[in-house]
Amino acid sequence: MRRSVPDGWDGIPGARGCTLQSCAFRDHHADLKALGVTHLFGLSTQSTEYQSEAADRMHLPFPLLSDGELNFTKTHQLPTFDVEGMTLLKRMALIVIDGKIVKTFYPVFPPDRNADDVLDWVKSQS
Repeated sequence: MRRSVPDGWDGIPGARGCTLQSCAFRDHHADLKALGVTHLFGLSTQSTEYQSEAADRMHLPFPLLSDGELNFTKTHQLPTFDVEGMTLLKRMALIVIDGKIVKTFYPVFPPDRNADDVLDWVKSQS
């Protein structure tokens, strides 16, 4: 059920690159685990069905979580953008320890570099 991107997608700041970001975390998943990261998730506002297809297509070794009702997004005032009637999250990474957000990576650019930035931060905390 792969969907094409909405018209004008490339011109929306923060829209393009989520696949690159997810794939970079996929490629560094073992490195993060070796540094003690025990939980890694993707988060989006798309449906669970859409996320399941995306995770399978990209061969992600971590789950994608759905915030389709925008509860987490609104509670934490995460940056969003609207397109074709959808509210989507801008690219970011959150480090959560014991239920508390301790580090936010935002804005994320270039998207394929974000996993390296997170790795560097995790290493600096050791």
